[in-house]
Amino acid sequence: MLVKNFSYNIYSWTQVQLYDSMLELFSKSLQTKIDLLKKRQKPIFIGNVHFKSNLILAPLSAICTSPYRLLMENLGAGGTVSELISCHGINYQNEKTLEMLKIHEREESVGIQLFGEDQQAMAKSIKIVETYNPKFIDINMGCPVRKVVTKGGGSALLRDINKLDQFFTTINKSTDIPVSIKIRTGWDENSLNADQVTQIAANCGIEFVAIHGRTRTQQYKGTADWDYIEQIATTSPLPIIGNGDLHSAIKINERLSITNCTALMLGRGPLRNPFIFLETLIREDDDIIFTPRDHFEVIEKFLLYMKQSISRERVLFIQLRKHVVWIAAGYPGASKFRDDLFKHKTVEEILKTSEQFFYSLENISKQINSHASFMAGGHG
Repeated sequence: MLVKNFSYNIYSWTQVQLYDSMLELFSKSLQTKIDLLKKRQKPIFIGNVHFKSNLILAPLSAICTSPYRLLMENLGAGGTVSELISCHGINYQNEKTLEMLKIHEREESVGIQLFGEDQQAMAKSIKIVETYNPKFIDINMGCPVRKVVTKGGGSALLRDINKLDQFFTTINKSTDIPVSIKIRTGWDENSLNADQVTQIAANCGIEFVAIHGRTRTQQYKGTADWDYIEQIATTSPLPIIGNGDLHSAIKINERLSITNCTALMLGRGPLRNPFIFLETLIREDDDIIFTPRDHFEVIEKFLLYMKQSISRERVLFIQLRKHVVWIAAGYPGASKFRDDLFKHKTVEEILKTSEQFFYSLENISKQINSHASFMAGGHG
């Protein structure tokens, strides 16, 4: 096993670094598959930002932390974006907020996503963000969560686009780092305005636009409006990254074959299938299958990365448990396995039960229903 009896209370941070150095690669069998598929990736530039491929990890609140972003880069994400971070929290020097800005030294193509309603506060916070050396800064204009929207941030910025010219210009002039935006199609079905927002962004020097194909009122329900995204991508003066309902490698490749977008962004799909970026690169004549044991290796690797940045055992425990539950989805017995995990109280118990579960499956394949509702409450 990669991690045996890995006690949070026993191992020092130095020992964690040693373990991580020793385990930079996965097992030989898994790493061989990863390396083969990653050789097929085609690096691209979106505006002036370099990505290792045209499939990017979408920002998800309380999920896209440094350990998860690094894990996804290892597993084929062409680039990543942080969870949304409050510009006000940064300016107030809030300790927890500043922790969210940290970037692992091995992260290569990461953007920091900020949210806020005041352009001066956003511009001020960016001066602090710059010290963490992100490859780009992303403005969150899509979060539908009430506590963000009621303060004027997130998707609330789509309600009065007459203010966006000054908003974008002030922020963009405050930094030499490329600035992007992530938006929704509009506030509601009667005010679709992503095309207008994109044009304003282009006039203000924004680098690229990621569009989630739902309105704010849809939250994460219904289906993404890819017709509207593709319409914008056809005429947009800026590169467009399409986002929404790309929950399987089949769906991703189908969209890649017809899209006018420069790249695609995956959010919820990788949570249940951490190999989804790589699976899009598998050819018909390949004998490549990601096994239950491969999925357990991912869990072990993720735990190691989290050990480097999470100091509170309770937080580590909760983060690990929720990701293990997602990764187990689609395997026989996943429901009972989930119930068993929620009886545990330590990281060690979760790891032991997970090892038993995934190793008992031998070479059974995942069967995820990509049409079923998943995380409709949203995480970003």
